[in-house]
Amino acid sequence: MKKYFFLLLASAALFVTSCSPFNVRTDYAETANFSSYKTYQFRVDDLKLNDLDKDRVLNEVAKNLQMKGLSASQTPDLVVNLKASHKKVENTRIEPSFGMYGWGRPFGWGVGMSRAWTTDYNRGSLIIDIVDAKTGKLVWQGVGSGINVDSPKSKQKQIPAIVAEIMANYPPVKK
Repeated sequence: MKKYFFLLLASAALFVTSCSPFNVRTDYAETANFSSYKTYQFRVDDLKLNDLDKDRVLNEVAKNLQMKGLSASQTPDLVVNLKASHKKVENTRIEPSFGMYGWGRPFGWGVGMSRAWTTDYNRGSLIIDIVDAKTGKLVWQGVGSGINVDSPKSKQKQIPAIVAEIMANYPPVKK
């Protein structure tokens, strides 16, 4: 009995931790030889963030690339282009109706009321484009969205998490 309880508990823990708040997708050029790439350089012209968030993103991407065996260089094999954006999202929640003073059985006329709440927030996205420096062609792209950009504390936690989730698919495993 204890064995099944622990198995159920472990399954529930795995299910809860596997649910990510982010929407991440990646794509790559199948002809690219990812094992030949050893160095990178950032291009941040399109990274429209404040200095705090820009440093967070650059540090996390650099840390993830270094864990993959790449090093920064002035004569790189890859150019890492980072882009960020955000959009306003309106979330509407409607509470189910309840009724009173009904006439007729089982269905009839009555008075009902429901409540609706709307919440506005900004949802951020991060795009990581990896370009072959020699050919100038895009060889890998990772896109992640779902960052709560309205809360500084959320951004401090979410930027490392979303970068790690995006970069988990680099280099791609060819099928």
